[in-house]
Amino acid sequence: MLRIMAAAALLGTVSTSALAAEARRETFGQLPDGRAVEAVTLTNGKGVSVRVMTLGASIQSVMLPGRDGKATDVAVGYDSLDGYVRDGQYFGATVGRVANRIANGKFTFDGKDYAVPVNNGPNSLHGGTRGFDKVLWAIRAVKADSKQASVTMRYISPDGDQGYPGTLTTDATYTLDERNQLTIAYTATTDKPTVVNISNHAYWNLAGPGLSAMDHLLTIPAERYTPTDATSIPSGEHRSVAGTVFDFRQPTAVGVRVRDGRDEQIRYGRGYDHNWVIGDAVSTDQHLMARVSEPMSGRGFELWSNQPGLQFYSGNFMDGTIVGKAGHIYRQGDSLVFEPQLFPDSPNQPQFPSVRLDPGHTYRNVMTYKFFIAE
Repeated sequence: MLRIMAAAALLGTVSTSALAAEARRETFGQLPDGRAVEAVTLTNGKGVSVRVMTLGASIQSVMLPGRDGKATDVAVGYDSLDGYVRDGQYFGATVGRVANRIANGKFTFDGKDYAVPVNNGPNSLHGGTRGFDKVLWAIRAVKADSKQASVTMRYISPDGDQGYPGTLTTDATYTLDERNQLTIAYTATTDKPTVVNISNHAYWNLAGPGLSAMDHLLTIPAERYTPTDATSIPSGEHRSVAGTVFDFRQPTAVGVRVRDGRDEQIRYGRGYDHNWVIGDAVSTDQHLMARVSEPMSGRGFELWSNQPGLQFYSGNFMDGTIVGKAGHIYRQGDSLVFEPQLFPDSPNQPQFPSVRLDPGHTYRNVMTYKFFIAE
């Protein structure tokens, strides 16, 4: 605790011309059909800024100071809108209506069979071919005061969208405060029973553009994970992490075991692409999901959420064909993704925490990145 408090104090000493939190709204680009994509940049008085764009309610940039006081962009993605329009990597995006995978793109709900688009081998991934990451969200509010700056975006997914039942109204609120905390709050309501699992798919490299993320030290406070088949669908088992490459209960460099092919699960995912069991149900308050730090720069964050699962993906399918920010080619292991969520394939696995949402109830996934600089 003392170490984190000291780190937070160090980050607070970074000089900036900003006197308080600010929110700046601007045009980021134009879609092929002529619609404008807007961006809102949230800035605090300590040198941290976050840019969120309306395409996919996505994080486009996070400028974070390091131990030397210099800020760099730690959010992997593109400099311009064109890359996001072409891309299928979900850089920084809001993913839903059901994040992660649904086996064979099929599930039964309230006695009725549903089919959703298959876009990841035999399975449906992150809501289908036109999930929440590919639609234009509307800005509902932009706010700033002496303590924080925020933007709220909304998308209304009609009944039958991508095969899902019910009209779903989803709000995504991004808030950056003077404690160097970025909170992403997803809420959703429906007009008929449906399934919902929304998360954020930010890719992180705390070392900065063009460098590997394999030296990042990772802690995940989970004793279990959900092993999968060869197509990344969970078997339904909760397997102990003890004695396996999935044990991150103590700080461990990601690259130490990410290519340990002796574990079948690593072979299936070409690295880590699995769900860790943090809890057994959605909680009323937030709990620690992961802690990440980059030794050279000192940059780090703790990720907190109210969700029971954490999908950790080690950038395994970045194959050198993607040219990203500042012209850098993204390769395997150049970024890390952490998705607080309900478990993959939950519509087909009743023993998992439920993804059901009924009228009169509100879905909530609230996640907070607590940025720090390690000593």
